[in-house]
Amino acid sequence: MFKRYMHKRERYFAMLGDNRVVHPFGWGVEFIREKPNGDDPRKLFREYAKKTVARSDEFFYLPEVSDYKLSSEFRLQAASDDKQSRLKSEHKTLTWTSAIETPSIENNTAYAQFFPHSENKKSAVVVLPHWNAKAGTYFDLCKFFNKVGVSALRLTLPYHEERMPPELERADYLVAPNVGRTLQSLRQSVVDTRAAVRWLKQQGYEKVGVVGTSIGSCVGFFAFAHDETIDAGVFNHVSGYVADVVWQGLSTYHVKEGLKNNVTLEELREYWMPISPMAYVEKLAKMPTRPQRYIYTLYDLTFPVNLSRKMMETLRENNIEHDEVTIPCGHYTLGEKPWVYLDGYKIISFLRKHLR
Repeated sequence: MFKRYMHKRERYFAMLGDNRVVHPFGWGVEFIREKPNGDDPRKLFREYAKKTVARSDEFFYLPEVSDYKLSSEFRLQAASDDKQSRLKSEHKTLTWTSAIETPSIENNTAYAQFFPHSENKKSAVVVLPHWNAKAGTYFDLCKFFNKVGVSALRLTLPYHEERMPPELERADYLVAPNVGRTLQSLRQSVVDTRAAVRWLKQQGYEKVGVVGTSIGSCVGFFAFAHDETIDAGVFNHVSGYVADVVWQGLSTYHVKEGLKNNVTLEELREYWMPISPMAYVEKLAKMPTRPQRYIYTLYDLTFPVNLSRKMMETLRENNIEHDEVTIPCGHYTLGEKPWVYLDGYKIISFLRKHLR
């Protein structure tokens, strides 16, 4: 009965004000190579995926960033003037040119909101929001990190907020029925995350962690598995394959609709392997042990629980020391009381312990 109730609530929240659009399918070869030459796209993406996973350090490589800029300019458009004035004094905006250039000019500048602790310069965390997160979300989490002595840098994911091109209402290019664009978008998310971590290290923070939610969890995991300077991680919602989330998930029905007549799940899983956490478990197992917590929910229809459990099983099979938390709610209901408080406690307490 409780499961039925939770699933009903999940469907309600998922479809609340639903403005999802089914975009046409595209191979998007131009997003992974400069000069498409007419090769069979299936063969091309199959080979590209294998090579990319084998050389993933190159795929997620972060070059030098020379134009970090920290200002007090406030960008939360949805808030009232009074709230804008109050929040402006609490954080600053960090910008830089993303190392991954995309066709959308707006998307090529990375943005992050910085919530520095007034005294402690030892610990900081990069906060990675969920897909289609609005301006101002996760600010409360950043403030709670401040209360326990940890600075926070909340990254704006590609195609969100200021980075959204005018033709979109949602961040549809981040996960799209376009094979190549989705590969590029998730790659850009990871490279931007690593740039945020590097900036915090340059400011003198001794320990830097990451916490990501939903798609932000995947992004955080990729960064964690490719950047040993990240000292701890919390992955809020867990899945091993992006393709399976798109195929099975409640929130991505419109993406599947654009894909299903052109590729199978098995093909898509292969093409999108470079942006699937499962591809990098063995790599993570070979890295020095670092604190890592995985949080998943029992009644999730967006990141189905069978996918979360499979990922946890794979971590155990590879003898990766980690912490697991299960919460008896769903993907959307995790943002509702009382679950949001429990989730926040599990995130903050873990990172506070391991970053102090």
